[in-house]
Amino acid sequence: MTNQGSGNVTANPGGGRVLLILLLAYIFNFIDRQIIGVLAVPIQAELGLTDRQLGLMGGIAFALFYSGLAIPIAWLADRRSRVKIIAFSVALWSLFTAACGLAQNFWQLFLARMGVGVGEAGGVAPSYALISDYFPKAKRGRALAFFSLGIPLGSAMGVFFGGWIGDYLDWRWAFIIVGLAGLPAALLVRLGIREPVRGGFDTADGKASEAAPPFPVVAKRLATLPSFWLLSFGAASGSIMGYGLIFWLPSFFSRSFGLDLSEVGWFYGSIVLVGGMAGTWLGGWFADRTGPDRPASYALIPAVSFLVAAPVFAVGVLAPSLGVAWILFAVGQMLALAWLGPVIAAVQHIVPPNMRATASASFLFINNLIGIGFGIYILGFMSDRIASTYGAESLRYSILYGLAFYLLSAILYFAAATRLSKDWYRG
Repeated sequence: MTNQGSGNVTANPGGGRVLLILLLAYIFNFIDRQIIGVLAVPIQAELGLTDRQLGLMGGIAFALFYSGLAIPIAWLADRRSRVKIIAFSVALWSLFTAACGLAQNFWQLFLARMGVGVGEAGGVAPSYALISDYFPKAKRGRALAFFSLGIPLGSAMGVFFGGWIGDYLDWRWAFIIVGLAGLPAALLVRLGIREPVRGGFDTADGKASEAAPPFPVVAKRLATLPSFWLLSFGAASGSIMGYGLIFWLPSFFSRSFGLDLSEVGWFYGSIVLVGGMAGTWLGGWFADRTGPDRPASYALIPAVSFLVAAPVFAVGVLAPSLGVAWILFAVGQMLALAWLGPVIAAVQHIVPPNMRATASASFLFINNLIGIGFGIYILGFMSDRIASTYGAESLRYSILYGLAFYLLSAILYFAAATRLSKDWYRG
């Protein structure tokens, strides 16, 4: 590999190919994760579920195992082949997604979604660490942002194809088809990526970093880094609404604007695709332009973005027409995903290379357990509780109240900006 210690900033050979393969796997990650949102309406109708049950199934069922297993799997990834772990994980979550289509009641679907969480627990944190060993510091923000394009792309495709297949076949076939489609991606990861030198861009001689320490050592280091906790809980607060919106907005558009399943797929899918891709890429680009000389930028970018996103989404939820709503939701989606590249890169930079996968998994544990588990559930719970007051518009007002979490996220990121320079790992 190219020695970064000599000042050369060329990426590891094959880095572009690796990014594309990991992006493909991440796209399937979010197709399988988010497809249940657009299929919530027919699932709810067939299985007779309440909004609260949908929230449990879409959030807690997935988040419990996804968050809980991510840390031990990442600890293993800091010691063993990250490529093999990612490939196995892609295959596992794809099979469990297909199994969702066979569920006959709430509990069977709940357990199948748990299985999806088990598989996806081994996909993201090892990918972050792998990418950090293929790209030097000056390019990591953009590389991680490019990988994170899997979130808007996968979410949009989940909404597109979930709505289309669900409308023309049924929701069961939608799960089965998109689940089985992910299996070739697992094979591509296994055969198309080689394991790079760990920390080669972060050592003076380009050689591997020291062996990964025991988890208590990593935990002790993270405990001393205020920026890690502020970044993690800032991301979690934003993800409460991020995951909550992507799960519930299809139902909102159906109830409040009268769109059918395929119309929701195109309308909301285009919002996620256009706004999400723009925000994810621009956030990483700004991070690389400003972050290397000013670490605080990695937190200021999401802080400002969330501060503006809250009122934009609020106006969008109250928009009088679909055209106005599309524009506002696209801008809001752009701002809401601008945090990905900067924050993920910052987490990579505050710990030594041999702790990256475990640190990333610890960050994801906080972000996803709170964001997925709480966000999807709380919007459904609030919708049920205020239904007697707002009737069919209860979901609209549940979303409005929930936007306060974006403001909380902005506050936490502003606080993180004051600590990042002190906590930065400089070798």
